[in-house]
Amino acid sequence: MKKLFILSILGILFYSCNDKKKEQEIISEEQNLEIHEKIALANGLEEFDSINKIEFTFNVSVNDTLRSERKWTWDTRTDRITLIEKDSTMSYIRQDSIEEANQYIDQRFINDSYWLLFPFQLEWSDANFSEVKTATAPISKKDMQMLTVNYRSEGGYTPGDSYDIYFDDEFMIREWVYHSADGNNQMATTWEDYDEFKDIKVAKMHKSEDGSFKLFFTDIAVE
Repeated sequence: MKKLFILSILGILFYSCNDKKKEQEIISEEQNLEIHEKIALANGLEEFDSINKIEFTFNVSVNDTLRSERKWTWDTRTDRITLIEKDSTMSYIRQDSIEEANQYIDQRFINDSYWLLFPFQLEWSDANFSEVKTATAPISKKDMQMLTVNYRSEGGYTPGDSYDIYFDDEFMIREWVYHSADGNNQMATTWEDYDEFKDIKVAKMHKSEDGSFKLFFTDIAVE
C-alpha cells in the first residue's frame, strides 16, 4: 500500500511537471512572436482555416447619408467572390491574374475586406513594420501602443500606403490613421463595436473623430 501511495504521488508530480513544461513552452512561443503576429492571433487568425464562407455588407455613411452599400460573399474554399450592389450581381474567382473586366470588383473587394479583416492582413500581406512605441491615439487622446505598417511602393492597388495602428494590452486595434503614399490624404478612425463570428473578431464600426464619417459592417455571417 505504501509503495502504491508513493507511485501515485510520483505520477501526479510527473503529470504536473509536464503540464507546467507545456505551459512554459506556450508562454515562450508567445513571447517570441512579432507584434503583428500577436494582433492577428488575438483576432482569431488560427480559426480562419476552418472557415468556408464569409458574408458581409460594407456600408459608408457621411453626415448620416448612406453613400455606399456593398454586399459580399467570399467562398474561401474556391476563392469565388460575389458582389451585390444596387440591382446588380457580379461574381469572379480571385487568382494571380485578374481579368480587366473583374478589376473593378476586385479593387472594391480588397478595400472592403481589408477593413473587415485588417488584423489578418498583417500576416497575409507583404508589408514592413516599425518598432512599437507608446503614442497618443488621435481620437481618444489616450496613450496606447502604436505600430506603423508600410506597404511596398510596387504592386497592389494602392502601393506605398501606410497605417499607424493603435492597440491595447489585449492586442486589439482601437484606432488607426491611414496615410496615402503621396502624403495628400490622411484619415483617422476608431475600431469599435467588436463582435465574434466563429471565434473571428470583427470591429463592426469605424468612425471619424466628429462622427461625420462612419464605415460599418452589417449582415456578417461566417460558416
